[in-house]
Amino acid sequence: MSGERKRGALLARVHAHGGLTAGVAARVAREVGVAEAEVYGTASFYHLLSEPATKLRVCTGLSCAMRGAGQLLAAAERCGLPVSGCSCLAACDRAPAVLRDRDVLVEVGADDLARSAGDWRAVRSTEVDDVDWKGAIGSGTGELALNLAAEPDYSGSALIRAREQGAETTLATIDAAALQGRGGAGFPTALKWRSIREQAEKTRYVVLNGDEGEPGTFKDRELLLRRPDLVVEGLAIAAFVLGAREIYLYLRGEFGAPRRSLESAVERFRAAGLLDDLNVHFHAGHGSYICGEETALLEALEGRRGMPRLKPPFPSEAGLWHKPTLIQNVETIACVPAIVRRGGEWFRALGRSEAGTKLYCVSGDVVRPGTYELPLGATLDELVDTAGGYLGTLRAFSPGGASSGFLPASDCTVPLDFASLAKRGSMLGSAGVVVLNDQVNLRWAVRRQLTFFEEESCGQCAPCRIGTRFMRRAVERLGRDEERPADVADTARELEQVAEAAWEMNEGSICGLGQAAALPLTSALRHFPEEFSR
Repeated sequence: MSGERKRGALLARVHAHGGLTAGVAARVAREVGVAEAEVYGTASFYHLLSEPATKLRVCTGLSCAMRGAGQLLAAAERCGLPVSGCSCLAACDRAPAVLRDRDVLVEVGADDLARSAGDWRAVRSTEVDDVDWKGAIGSGTGELALNLAAEPDYSGSALIRAREQGAETTLATIDAAALQGRGGAGFPTALKWRSIREQAEKTRYVVLNGDEGEPGTFKDRELLLRRPDLVVEGLAIAAFVLGAREIYLYLRGEFGAPRRSLESAVERFRAAGLLDDLNVHFHAGHGSYICGEETALLEALEGRRGMPRLKPPFPSEAGLWHKPTLIQNVETIACVPAIVRRGGEWFRALGRSEAGTKLYCVSGDVVRPGTYELPLGATLDELVDTAGGYLGTLRAFSPGGASSGFLPASDCTVPLDFASLAKRGSMLGSAGVVVLNDQVNLRWAVRRQLTFFEEESCGQCAPCRIGTRFMRRAVERLGRDEERPADVADTARELEQVAEAAWEMNEGSICGLGQAAALPLTSALRHFPEEFSR
């Protein structure tokens, strides 16, 4: 094993030894051939490795917070459990969620904690893979590209078709589909694939980005649990088109059940002789939202702190171990088999304002939170109608996770697509829709999102490291306060500083976290100014 590959095992070795307990850094240093300080400095970056004594983590993301996560955390502390808060666990549709070691429990109540008698192992509730999720999956279109409710198909028909028609024809089909990245950026998939095919370097890698952590988002979890066949077959098609022989599956460490589902799918395809020319590697994340950023994910795969790289060069030129690398979101790659089977024009026609169908996650104040496949360009009203309707009167919503900020109720008929939301100063992002009714304190919701960004900033660049903290403190200073008289001049100065800091974060941050972290506050100031005046 090369030195680079050996270094890539660093985080897995720390995990195997139970996290950063006494003596582990020295032991792993001997095993992977790096300095002890390097092991400690790397592993301490990841929450699940650096805090091994914390066995329970209560999700404090917005959707869980709306369903009593704060009170649940306080109850766990009163029970004497080894607990702390954590960022989103991708279970917003079954809030509140708790991570027990590395298993996600959903719809957890105070009674579940009380029955444990202080033993974290005894905390019981529904586990994420035991829920009848199909009851919360719907569709508003006659034809589906993903169809989460269907049984998995391990025949490999799309992979066989791709190999028969050749790489160029398959790539042309993806191009005709106008498939855009479903992880948040919306980058044209065919363009990304072609840029890798054009590289002179022939050693290439395919990487699955399964580090879903955007608050309000859980679509990738559903795909991995319900249709792992689409994910594995899509990856195999991508590897064929790009001439890659190795596939790396990076799944967040909290995705125990989805990983088991994916491992089973790989074995089914391998048993059918469809993956004989491919090496498939699984890699678990260890608790870091920033590793959902593609270059931070590469750093983690290489056994380093998950800090985004400066670009260029882009991963398509110099990615994993400096080789051309395709990094694709779970939903994006899962669309590929249907496109190859049915054709690019078929997929394009499924959309409304833009190509294809889209998995929308909806949580918060709706009757049936869940994952729904709708035409790309469906509206909030259509999505919520599919989810059983609003709970209460709509006040605001977040259309694409915490990074998309907040939009007012009057935007309920705006198409939930890339272009339309960009015109509204927001973004589709991961399509993690969180609905807030008029009983939710909007300043509280903004503060919750800003706290998330402050906690998850990797700290590499000053605009993000300092800016996230400034934004969270700013929202605490703004707004109504009956005990403090209004000072118009102070408020004006504060708003001016917020605008300046937001600009600096957007222009100076290395990655999308810092560039979008001010949006919860700036969007609320724009659409709900009355919340921030005294």
